[in-house]
Amino acid sequence: MPVPVTLYGRTVRLEPLAEHHAAALAEAGAEDRTTYAFTPVPHGLEAAREYIARALADQAAGRSMPYATVSTADNRVVGSTRFLELDYWQGPLVWPPVPGIPYGDPLEAVPDAAEIGNTWLSPRAQGTGINTEAKLLMLRHAFEAWGVQRISLRADARNARSRIAIERLGATSEGIRRAHSRGLDGVVRSTAFYSILDEEWPAVRDIIELRIAAATSPSAPDPAPLNQECLRHGGSLVSEPVIGSSLLPAA
Repeated sequence: MPVPVTLYGRTVRLEPLAEHHAAALAEAGAEDRTTYAFTPVPHGLEAAREYIARALADQAAGRSMPYATVSTADNRVVGSTRFLELDYWQGPLVWPPVPGIPYGDPLEAVPDAAEIGNTWLSPRAQGTGINTEAKLLMLRHAFEAWGVQRISLRADARNARSRIAIERLGATSEGIRRAHSRGLDGVVRSTAFYSILDEEWPAVRDIIELRIAAATSPSAPDPAPLNQECLRHGGSLVSEPVIGSSLLPAA
């Protein structure tokens, strides 16, 4: 399974989540909790310790890779994010099978696909560009270090902020799965699904890097037209295809 490493950026550092992050994570989670409507965020030190213990158990099982999100401005933990749904495509690595060529093994291999999620930021870090750069670091690691074929992202269909953030990355909308699960508020929720494929990564990387540059330089170009031209991005908060519906475009 992949080895956790620290991912370094200009405004953010993603440290492999560990027990020593508990107090700082609890402090970040204690900020205005009205902003945490859609993602589980630990409340208090014991909850933070339990949050980390569950995350590390999933990591040990090869299912996820959690991070503490650290602002480089003051070295404070401002949230958490993770790779999850690590998918190791089983079977021969070449076809037809060739003697001496091994089969996929989750304990030895890096994932072929993964999801980025369970992301939350303290209010003080929201809108600062930390989330965008953190996504760039994770996507670069997944596509360029692991060589994944696909990264998935999802959001509660009601969570307009997260959906806009995902779409601004250049991810492609895969539609809405209706009545998909139960939300934190107990309401049965629909889920918006997105993906980025390996062949799309170079264009997506350019979009994100331009967006980061635009945030730090008023003269930088707006990358939105590049997004539409390169990826023909179909995500929309107004009219969404529904997974399993005839409204989805033909393949």
